Amino acid sequence: MIKENMVTQQFVFISLRRTKMKTAVYPGSFDPITKGHLDIIRRASRIFDEVIVSVLINPNKVGLFNIDERVRLIKKVTKDIPNVKVESFSGLLVNYMKEKNASIIIKGLRAVSDFEYEFQMSHINKKLDHNIETVFMMTDAETFYLSSTAVKQVAMFGGSIKDFVPDEIVSEILNKIQK
Repeated sequence: MIKENMVTQQFVFISLRRTKMKTAVYPGSFDPITKGHLDIIRRASRIFDEVIVSVLINPNKVGLFNIDERVRLIKKVTKDIPNVKVESFSGLLVNYMKEKNASIIIKGLRAVSDFEYEFQMSHINKKLDHNIETVFMMTDAETFYLSSTAVKQVAMFGGSIKDFVPDEIVSEILNKIQK
C-alpha cells in the first residue's frame, strides 16, 4: 500500500512538472513579502500558466503596509516573472477564484503547524466549491523559518533583514518601520 501510494505521488509530481495547469491563486497578507513568499511564487510560476498573487484585504487587521503598498511591493519583486499578476481582494477566496476562473489555491508550508491550519482551510474551501483544489508547496530549506511577523520584529529592533526580504524592498520596509 505504501509503495503503491509513493508511485502515485511520484506520478502526480511528474505530471505537474511536465504539463502546465491553468490559473492558480496564491493568497495571503504579504505584509511584507519575504524571500520565502518569493520562492513559492517563482516555483509556482514554473508549474502553472498564470499565478495570481492575491493580497487579502482583512478589515480586522491593520498591517505595516496598506493594501496598495503591498501590491506595489510584490509587483516590484515579481516584475521579471511574466506569468505572475498581483491583485488584492476581499471576501471569500472561492468567490474571488470564480471571478478569476481559477481552480487552484497555492499554499506555502513552513512547518507542521502551518499544515494543520491550511489543511482545515483547504477542506472548507473544497466544501464551499468542489472544483477548488489546494496545492501545498514546501518552502525552501533556506527560508522555512521566515514569516512577515518575524521580519517586522527584527527590523523594529534594529536587526538586519537583508537575508529575509528581496533586496529591492529592504529600504522601504526600514523606512516604514522608522515612521
